[in-house]
Amino acid sequence: MFDPVIAPSGTLLGLLQRGRGDGTLHALTAPRAEALAALNHCVLRDPRHDWQVENRSLYYARLYLDLNGELDAIEAHLFDPEDVLDADESRTGLALAVLGHLASYGRRDALDLLRRYAAHGVSWAWALDELALRDDDAGLRALAEPVLARFPRDPEGEAELAAAVRDAFEPRPWRLWAEDPRESIATRVRAAQEAGCFDRWQRQMRPTGPRPGWSVRAVFEWAQQGIERGAALHVPAARCLAAVAGPEDRPEIVEAARSGDEGARCTALRYLADSNDPDALDLIEGAVITGSTPVVEAAVDAFERMRSVAAVDRARGWAHRPDALGAAAGRVLACRGGARDRDLVLAALREAVRGEGPDAPTLWTLVDGTGRLGIACAAPVLRHIYRETASSHLRGRAARALAATDPSFPAGFAVECLWDCEETTREVAARYAETGDNRVVERLRRLAADPAEEAEVQTAVRSRIGPDAPAV
Repeated sequence: MFDPVIAPSGTLLGLLQRGRGDGTLHALTAPRAEALAALNHCVLRDPRHDWQVENRSLYYARLYLDLNGELDAIEAHLFDPEDVLDADESRTGLALAVLGHLASYGRRDALDLLRRYAAHGVSWAWALDELALRDDDAGLRALAEPVLARFPRDPEGEAELAAAVRDAFEPRPWRLWAEDPRESIATRVRAAQEAGCFDRWQRQMRPTGPRPGWSVRAVFEWAQQGIERGAALHVPAARCLAAVAGPEDRPEIVEAARSGDEGARCTALRYLADSNDPDALDLIEGAVITGSTPVVEAAVDAFERMRSVAAVDRARGWAHRPDALGAAAGRVLACRGGARDRDLVLAALREAVRGEGPDAPTLWTLVDGTGRLGIACAAPVLRHIYRETASSHLRGRAARALAATDPSFPAGFAVECLWDCEETTREVAARYAETGDNRVVERLRRLAADPAEEAEVQTAVRSRIGPDAPAV
């Protein structure tokens, strides 16, 4: 997937790309044409760095509703000739998800677009999944012929159809088509369902990887084979090692952690850390000094998994190191340190922002730890991360940390968080936002009545405005 270009946080486009609540509030007061142009830019050029943990579709769909926005730009994007040339779902996935939410809100034009794209578009499976949740039986049955026509009636085509049925995220359309009164459709879909089930059974009967009775050396060799193929297998290999290794194998494992090849060394470090071996911490430190990049990464990851008092004590000594182990020590203290470690966690937070910026992956853990430890003087840094990060997921973590550290949060960022793209952030806002602001009360009522809103958010809203809610 392409790397999105994110506009500055002070612009309307930058706010909407980040999914911030202020993006919606600014769009509703901006000239409508300008707001729609920025909204279309976001939907047609997915701004998320990681679509698996960041939400945008409901956020953008709600803004289309508020602006009474037309869908001409989405239609042109979906049916552009480039759709045939670029089959990557990242080109159309966000637009299709937005259409799905709009269809749920009763936008007939969105439903019709999804049906057309499911019949003719390259990412038809995504559109079909959206329709499976929103369309009626008649609408789905009408798509049976154009969808099945995508698969030639030859062995290769039938195999592709079986794979499509087997891997479908939403099975409802295929179940309907298996019961279709048109025998040619029902027979073909049922055969594909049976072939998919048989294929899944065959794969279960032909497992690859470790077998019962493997030796420690065999597990190490399997892990090294993964390295040579470009696949990191040391995590499952360490689990296998836990099953096959006995006390008599410890010297071999310790030696592998000290000087083995990459696969064995990564596996041994993970195994020793998970079992709290007394030599694990020294071996991890040695691996960071002498190991290759994969070994260093495996050693750091193994250290961060350790839960022992000795690991936390060692983290206090390592926190000042200017390397990957020092950064990991800061994260360990953020997760498992105590009040005495606040200064070290705050220093790690500041250093991460200063050195890597507001989107540094290490910030996820450090921000959580700042909130957990209640480091009040970290609020300015947290506010900076909240404003500037392009990750809506990290912004939500910053909001939770601010709720625990910043007395101004309920009257400040909590208000805009009610419009945020992340449901967990809206939930925090629903619990903390001061209701003296008329916008807050109106927004809480709207979230409570919105059938598309997540249950956790509505539970938080009811705790504020329900009949048993405390007076405010």
